Amino acid sequence: MIMSNRVTVEILNIGDELLLGIRTNSHLTYLGKQLSLLGLKIDHCQVVPDKEDSIKAAFAIATERSDIVITTGGLGPTEDDLTRESLAKLLGKKLIYNEAVFDSIKDRFLKLGRKVSEIHKKQCYQIEGSEILKNERGTAPGLLIKQDACTIILLPGPTHELIPMFEKQVLPYAKNNFCAQADHTYVQLRTCGIGESSVEDLVSPIVKQCGFAEIAFCVHLGIVDVRLSLADKTKNLDQLNQVADACRLALGDNFVGYGDISLSQVIFQKLREHQKTLAVAESCTGGLLGNAFTDIPGASKVFQGGVICYANEVKISQVSVPEEIIDQHGAVSGECAIAMASGVAENLSSDYGLSITGFAGPEGGNKENPVGTIHIGFHSSFGIWAKSVRYLGGRMDVKARAVNAALDWMRRLLIRQEQTDINGYTI
Repeated sequence: MIMSNRVTVEILNIGDELLLGIRTNSHLTYLGKQLSLLGLKIDHCQVVPDKEDSIKAAFAIATERSDIVITTGGLGPTEDDLTRESLAKLLGKKLIYNEAVFDSIKDRFLKLGRKVSEIHKKQCYQIEGSEILKNERGTAPGLLIKQDACTIILLPGPTHELIPMFEKQVLPYAKNNFCAQADHTYVQLRTCGIGESSVEDLVSPIVKQCGFAEIAFCVHLGIVDVRLSLADKTKNLDQLNQVADACRLALGDNFVGYGDISLSQVIFQKLREHQKTLAVAESCTGGLLGNAFTDIPGASKVFQGGVICYANEVKISQVSVPEEIIDQHGAVSGECAIAMASGVAENLSSDYGLSITGFAGPEGGNKENPVGTIHIGFHSSFGIWAKSVRYLGGRMDVKARAVNAALDWMRRLLIRQEQTDINGYTI
């Protein structure tokens, strides 16, 4: 078997929509992360249009220089789905019709109450000598082909089809055939509320002192992830975890959690532990704050609901913001944020209320509240506060950063309450 530190991996993302900017290349991010957990790192990536010559040329380069080639896209039933056909021509292999694949497609359509079209027979051809990868979420099966020293894996483009196929079929294959690690080869610490340079100042001395770990940072929308990996292969994951724990202590309240845990998950866990509930009111973020909680399985045990009160009239009628507050202070103000948080908590019978109002841009704003100004409101039994932040950037970035700021502030307030136990009150 090939040792994992000698394996070269290449990704071919196929599709005009990626090159036109119609769709974000999330597959590369997902595959990179999943493979790195097994000690397999992506060495090359090509993004290729839906053209036979381009696909063949990309395969020719990839199969020559890489041990594993994973493709996404181009396995559908339409004329521009050419991945399977292009690779077969490059390898000089036949396409063989597989009636069992068509039977599974017919069964799927029958369950959906639809008639199968003859066009789907295009997806029933497999390259001579290949292995079928079953697609439980769609009609396009994947393929696994061994070509000399190269393993080629074809996966469909839709994310909801690709992910379960990769996790259930490709990952086990990689573990069995490429000596990939069964456990994580790195430890990730998630931080929020301070910048990358501040995070580095806190953790780099610890990592340098241990002498056997490497450190990398990833910044996204107010969150800084710290990835620790083993530079000295004679050391083990337990020793790396000890370094990570020292970093955690140094980060203090800036530490959110290990791995990819979200801010909303941290809040959910804390409130769930103490059987408390939360409701949200949001204006400029348009539902993103509430969505952060409904993404969590079992969120209803904590999350009461939310109100998107974009118009001033809705703030008044749905979350009981007094009209005089908007007249005197404006809808984008700390006073309005507090009223929104308290109003939604009361109206939805929740222990906590969290709110966001602001100017996400690119228009709006005033001298007191320029574009990018966000006011966050927090309501609880142990206190009611408002906080203001300001962000530069596009509208979507400002909205996402506002949500992270609100969640991180609530997380910190809950930690502070746990530590101080004001007036004997426990959340």
